[in-house]
Amino acid sequence: MYVQSYRDGGYPIAPIAATKKAAPPTGGFCGVDAATKGRSSDTKRQTTGCPRRDVADGFLKTTFLPGLQQMESLLSGRETEKLERDFYTSLSQLAEHYGIPIKTRGYDYPYSIALALHEVRLQLRAKVGNWYDLRLVEDSKDKAFLISEERYGTGSTLYYIPVVPLYSMLHEQKRRDTAQLLLSVCSYLYHIANVPYYTHEASYLYWHYEMLTDWVEECDEGEGDVLQREMEQAGWIGERIQQKLYDLRNLDYFENRVRGFKVRDGFDRECYRVALNALALCRDYPENSVFQNAPKTGHDPEGEDYDGYECIGMEKYISFIADTKGVLYENLENCVNSEFNECTVIDEPTLVKSFDGSPVEGTNLDFETRLFTLIDNLCYLLFNYKFDMQWKS
Repeated sequence: MYVQSYRDGGYPIAPIAATKKAAPPTGGFCGVDAATKGRSSDTKRQTTGCPRRDVADGFLKTTFLPGLQQMESLLSGRETEKLERDFYTSLSQLAEHYGIPIKTRGYDYPYSIALALHEVRLQLRAKVGNWYDLRLVEDSKDKAFLISEERYGTGSTLYYIPVVPLYSMLHEQKRRDTAQLLLSVCSYLYHIANVPYYTHEASYLYWHYEMLTDWVEECDEGEGDVLQREMEQAGWIGERIQQKLYDLRNLDYFENRVRGFKVRDGFDRECYRVALNALALCRDYPENSVFQNAPKTGHDPEGEDYDGYECIGMEKYISFIADTKGVLYENLENCVNSEFNECTVIDEPTLVKSFDGSPVEGTNLDFETRLFTLIDNLCYLLFNYKFDMQWKS
């Protein structure tokens, strides 16, 4: 796997390219049904002919039943009547939850179940935007039921929000109101959405910055000087922006800043649109965190089956960062790439719903869909902000 970040103003960044499994070796050549004969000297040509016109059309109109291979382990040795009863009870609960019709046909068991699963998957894929998978399982009491999994696909993107451009914007007179607006947006992400901040010792990026600080002493003078300067800038600006984000007045003044904001150009218009979306998200989900539906394997080190060396947890690709430009970021990006290359799984916001007769909460991934879009647009604006300010400590 590998990840890339902004390049030449392009965002979102290139997705992690998952390594594909190697194609299985061929099973050998198929044998012929007769001994090989030599070339014939007969000059007589084969009889010309063609199939009937309706042959192809009839083939295309043929309906094939879904396969049973993935269900064999569950269906084998089960009491037919009980399994069908459990399945259709669970299917009714699922259909009610998602608001989809149940279509059944007059096929015998086990094709009745296989076909119903096939049609439900098609309906869920068409209706539920973040639907991912549907499985028929059984519990310890041999009760069969359906499990539906919804997952928000992050596209394997690094959602790193740069704060150096925000600091620069705060020191440009004509952009100060715009900066205050985005400061409220970032405060919402910091306090309520719980996006990690790179100067916090518990954050994933903090460790990488510390590692680069130790490594800079071994660099050549030219590159080492640039890295040293950018490291000092990342630390100095990071602390000051963090202090501003920590101030809850940015949230208290959020709505007033949006109402009183005057759009002067296209950049202001895009910033205003981002702020409106953030304010609406804050109102609709005043307590929701970006990690609320994160699989425990990634975000919770004490979670079951946790393996931080094989899984890319959400806390690793969502964070505030100093900057997404410069020599320092290029080195940090290489470090992240090297670590992610060793991983085989990436955590994404996921909902697992069991239709076993117990109540199913009417939750969805609307919050995550809007939040990641918001972060995406905010990162784009900050990356493309143009203001070359000479930084001073």
